[in-house]
Amino acid sequence: MKVKTGEFNELEVVRVVSIGAYLDDGGDGILLPKRYMPDDTGVGDRLKVFIYHDSESRMIATTEHPAGVVGDIVLLRVVSVTPQGAFMDWGLPKDIFVPKSQQKEKMYKGEQYLVKIYLDAQTGRVAATSKIDSLLSNEKLTVADREQVNLIVYRLTDIGYFVIINNRHTGVLHYSDVFRELSPGDRLQGFIKKITTDNKIDVMPGIRGYDKVSGEEEKILHLLTAHNGYLPYHDKSDPEDIYRFFGMSKKIFKMTTGSLYKQRKIEFTRSGIRMVDNSAGATV
Repeated sequence: MKVKTGEFNELEVVRVVSIGAYLDDGGDGILLPKRYMPDDTGVGDRLKVFIYHDSESRMIATTEHPAGVVGDIVLLRVVSVTPQGAFMDWGLPKDIFVPKSQQKEKMYKGEQYLVKIYLDAQTGRVAATSKIDSLLSNEKLTVADREQVNLIVYRLTDIGYFVIINNRHTGVLHYSDVFRELSPGDRLQGFIKKITTDNKIDVMPGIRGYDKVSGEEEKILHLLTAHNGYLPYHDKSDPEDIYRFFGMSKKIFKMTTGSLYKQRKIEFTRSGIRMVDNSAGATV
């Protein structure tokens, strides 16, 4: 049986003892300490657990969720520094280690850094590196135009935010396409806006086009209900005012209200939008 360190595994309970439960790994078993055991855990149960090494270098299981798994890029805080490297809090009892050789810049206690979690080939332990640039490449793209992607803000540039796409590629999110301030380490959903012939990528925040409309329709209707069926926003409203109140771009707002109007769920007034009471056949 192949147990993947630094990842979640579904393993069977082979025996329960006073200190916890042992999970099947094809050998002596991996201990799931009692404090992490679900109530009424018994032999034969299958549990989803995260596997890593404890402070005594033993393979250990937990039902807790760390900040990331092997392959993830996450923003973590340094809790201690030694001559050999830095230890970062990732949500588990044993902090994750960043060897000095894997630090892009000197790390300081209390500071946050963007790191990638990896499995050290020599020790078999989970570790982290802040030398992310060499792990990112646009040479062979795995994304296409208009595709939904996960974005992580990496750093700020003159034209926009330099972002990491799906933990493997890089792109630019232009300032003109963002209606709120972002910081390195922030995560958001987006989609591919444009791919150039030399594989440079521009991205947009949110969900593309009409794919987003159905979800935003419910939000607008909910807000209308909460405000007695009327909201003072329309296609002439300031984009920042719309984003501040609805959490969506003006383009999405216009598409969504247009869809609701066609469904006869709202009507446009000179000063805003009003909910239509279809059950009574008249406006609210």
